[in-house]
Amino acid sequence: MGSPGLINRNNGHHQQQRLGITEPISLGGPTDYDVTKTRELEKFLQDAGLYESQEEAVSREEVLGRLDQIVKNWVKVISRAKGLNEQLVQEANAKIFTFGSYRLGVHGPGADIDTLCVGPRHATREEDFFGELYRMLSEMPEVTELRPVPDAHVPVMNFKFKGVSIDLLYAKLSLWVIPEDLDVSQDSILQNTDEQTVRSLNGCRVTDQILRLVPNIQAMQNFRTTLRCMRFWAKRRGVYSNVSGFLGGINWALLVARICQLFPNALPNMLVSRFFRVYTQWRWPNPVMLSTIEEGSLGLPVWDPRRNPKDRYHLMPIITPAYPSMNSSYNVSSSTLHIMTEEFQRGNEICEAMEASKAEWDTLFEPFSFFEAYKNYLQIDISADNEDDLRQWKGWVESRLRQLTLKIERHTYNMLQCHPHPGDFSDKSRPLHCSYFMGLQRKQGVPVNEGEQFDIRITVEEFKNSVNLYTLWKPGMEIRVTHVKKRNIPIFVFPSGVRPCRPLKATWDSKRNSEAKVANNSSADKLSEGKGVPDGSDEGKKRKQIDDDTENNLRNPKCFAAMPPSGGDVHEGSPPAGNVSSCSTQSDLVITNSLGELKGEKADNNETESVNDSQNLAGTYAQNGKLDGILRCNLPGKGLLSNNDTSGSKEAEKLAIDKIMSGPYVAHQALPQELDELEDDFVYTNQGKGSEWAEKGSPVESSLSNTAAEQTNDIAAVACGNGPGPSAYLYPNGGLEELEPAELMAPLFGFSSSPPVAQPKPLIRLNFTSLGKAAGKST
Repeated sequence: MGSPGLINRNNGHHQQQRLGITEPISLGGPTDYDVTKTRELEKFLQDAGLYESQEEAVSREEVLGRLDQIVKNWVKVISRAKGLNEQLVQEANAKIFTFGSYRLGVHGPGADIDTLCVGPRHATREEDFFGELYRMLSEMPEVTELRPVPDAHVPVMNFKFKGVSIDLLYAKLSLWVIPEDLDVSQDSILQNTDEQTVRSLNGCRVTDQILRLVPNIQAMQNFRTTLRCMRFWAKRRGVYSNVSGFLGGINWALLVARICQLFPNALPNMLVSRFFRVYTQWRWPNPVMLSTIEEGSLGLPVWDPRRNPKDRYHLMPIITPAYPSMNSSYNVSSSTLHIMTEEFQRGNEICEAMEASKAEWDTLFEPFSFFEAYKNYLQIDISADNEDDLRQWKGWVESRLRQLTLKIERHTYNMLQCHPHPGDFSDKSRPLHCSYFMGLQRKQGVPVNEGEQFDIRITVEEFKNSVNLYTLWKPGMEIRVTHVKKRNIPIFVFPSGVRPCRPLKATWDSKRNSEAKVANNSSADKLSEGKGVPDGSDEGKKRKQIDDDTENNLRNPKCFAAMPPSGGDVHEGSPPAGNVSSCSTQSDLVITNSLGELKGEKADNNETESVNDSQNLAGTYAQNGKLDGILRCNLPGKGLLSNNDTSGSKEAEKLAIDKIMSGPYVAHQALPQELDELEDDFVYTNQGKGSEWAEKGSPVESSLSNTAAEQTNDIAAVACGNGPGPSAYLYPNGGLEELEPAELMAPLFGFSSSPPVAQPKPLIRLNFTSLGKAAGKST
């Protein structure tokens, strides 16, 4: 039952091909309604400009052909330079492969092309690819913005060729000659290769497997339309970003492909609807898989929570189908999982409203108003002395922003959640500068104690220290973290630099917000009248705006220590605690734990259970056994919708989804130091743009130098210390250090030609309002 091979299933007068690890949920074909709505969807995507022109398509093909010629010439040049005889020089070959959105056929105008250069065993990555090939490209006038990133997790060269953006990876095989008909999907291609080559090959191998595991040619076209739709939806709703802790291209492709397996005869209209229905009901961290996980014969590590402790902490496993199978979504945090779960619920509600003729496609794609959703934000500003330095600094900081989210979650015991904006913003009046933003809110379901606060000053300082461990740091590379309230959000984040007024046209979110507000008032009335605690069953409650009108709570708060559990010793050579206990911002980073409820308790309980399971999971296969070298789930052989069931009721589909997720869990309690180690493993020496498709999925060993790694451990030890002085996190009697405005405006760091050293900083304090005054905001 767990075999990823094809299984024939009788469907009337013809055989129905089945791919995947379970039976399809429904084999029903499209209705007239599906045909009509699919045509409307395709027109909507066309009008949105998601398809490239024929001229651009031809230009891309020409660029790829030219690039293939360049690498073939390159490998002959280095072969001759290494002293190979003329026959071997003439036989020497290299080949260009594509993967990602371009290979899947879902790229849009101006999108970059993920490419892989496969070369022979004598063509090295360091000397030949990043040496000779880089030199050749740099001398070509049609090549611009050339940037090599050899120290990235997946080494890459980024450049534009005749205006087309290219991300070029390199894989050195153990072959002396690369054949033109090379099939990189064969496992034997991985023999005697290094880890960087395995990672680089993974993008092509995963893409090929996705194309093979979508049921048939017609289903492939439906898959492409649905994936294009979901990618556009995710970008509009602000949940398309692997590096920010959401999902990237590979993740969305795998999720859509699984829906195509479960509904192989459905048109995009139904596939989009079932996408939201299935993943709204999905009990994370149950893994999404297109095929069973093969252990293989090469001994490469695969995703297996039973054997790999780090795999047990993945919150939203989406497993790649190519060997070695890994989790492609390890970046997801508790906060981002919560946000995506709400977005899936919103999408499901809109699709149901569309079926009732109460909504249209444009409702589904309404953009998420990030800067209207919260009352409090963290603003992370970075700057550098020149364009090249800023590009490198941005890549590094972006790779570390996820750590700030994780640290805040952990240090506040998951009671404070962050919503990172997936993009960056630039102020035209400030060159060589960009900003990132995170919305902040109290986690739903957390009991509200008036005056209780989250102190995340040291959390922020710890994050900045980890960022400044960048081994390629140069003078001028600066980072600053500040707290801004919604009313003070800088205008350069808004289109045309104009702060928007309240929308004249009601949106789906605003309507749901009004309903949630009415429900909240009703619940509050019941509480005040002594009618008991409301059950919170209103499914319309969503993320809501949080009020900030209680400035008086600053003076005598009961301060909650937002710190990791104590117990670590301070290592010799650690920075003084006083230098770590504050940071330079415009206001204080002590967050009052009095944010309003965000969602009905019924829905909240489901979400909380999912997150709790995620933090304590030990893998879904622990009791499922290992058979014939293949990891298998206890999957149902029957009980899904029958062949004669053309569409299936919602209840039947719900039961079918439940059976797909039948694997049991074994709890594993994470210790704080274990989580610290997991975070530190994700540190890279340098983070280029790279390609999320090429990553193996699971965090790997850090490539920091020993000195940098020791510094990281020292900083963590200071944060965990329980000694006296400013490093103590609990402020007795609510006493908080107050600073003069001049001090609050002081620069964050004073850089010189020496490595960056943290300077004493003033406090940051964030304040949120009481439950009774919280304003509603739906998603």
